[in-house]
Amino acid sequence: MVVHGLSEDDADRIFHALADRTRRDIVTRVLHAEQSVSDLAERYSMSFAAVQKHVAVLERAGLVRKVRRGREQIVHAGLDVIHQAKSLLESYEHLWRHRVARIDALLAETDTTQGD
Repeated sequence: MVVHGLSEDDADRIFHALADRTRRDIVTRVLHAEQSVSDLAERYSMSFAAVQKHVAVLERAGLVRKVRRGREQIVHAGLDVIHQAKSLLESYEHLWRHRVARIDALLAETDTTQGD
């Protein structure tokens, strides 16, 4: 099934990637400004290879993309995928708000019938 331009496999990859605190931080950083993998690696108390693996998970999910610039790999935010994920989350929010409103209406209906 495809929802908001995302297949279920795509959604799984995105939310798996975002389930990790370091990966969420990387996405936040590259949303503010592109950064090299080296610059990103300096910010974390882990090896360069570990940061590269985090970036690779984000890249497979489409949340970031890497572009080679000379000897450096520059990481950019994958805005299209981020917007698709946002739309998916908004659709869930809409669904749940609608369900809560329906429950509220049913409870109000019950209150008025019991008051008779």
